[in-house]
Amino acid sequence: MSSDQPTLGAVLRGIRAERGWTLKEMSAQSGIPVSTLSKVEHDRLTLTYDKLQQLSRRLNMRMSDLFAEDRQADPPPVTARRSIGSLDKAFRVETDNYDYHYLCTDLRRKRMIPILTRIRARSTEEFGDLVRHHGEELIYVIEGRIVAHTEFYDSVELGPGESIYIDSTMGHAYLVAPGCEEALVLGVCSSADEGLMDSLMSLHGEVAA
Repeated sequence: MSSDQPTLGAVLRGIRAERGWTLKEMSAQSGIPVSTLSKVEHDRLTLTYDKLQQLSRRLNMRMSDLFAEDRQADPPPVTARRSIGSLDKAFRVETDNYDYHYLCTDLRRKRMIPILTRIRARSTEEFGDLVRHHGEELIYVIEGRIVAHTEFYDSVELGPGESIYIDSTMGHAYLVAPGCEEALVLGVCSSADEGLMDSLMSLHGEVAA
């Protein structure tokens, strides 16, 4: 009966592809002859325990990683983290263009950074250079109207209940729309980079919090 699990040959091909190696390079790294590796990859030969041990040691990986059932990604652990955010507990930063209120700051190393922001800048000249940082972001308009400027798209005006989702590495700026004094938005910045908070705070320069 056939199995849905990859063979040792398929696993070795996957490891070699991940590392961008040729068979010759795999042989040099593992100490196993090219002809032997080729036969294993084509499922015409298997490896003894000693050879598997040698292969895992030379490739700096666990022997269990060579077995298909163990190469499946482990389910992410349940961390049960929780934070209740409120404006009076927010970390506030004032700049010429925005008033930032960083929410849920009691949680460290977050993958998402929620920020309640009051926008005051009215022109690109007043705003200055477009900003860029790691990750992606969602901006949801709560009060007033804004004009979202992005590096590769035409500007767009948004009002209450509307939102924009962008790649944050693209230059961007949010301005108050004509006819509005201020606007209030909720932004959620996200990144696989655990240093996202530091990256965002560095955009404020020397402005005091």
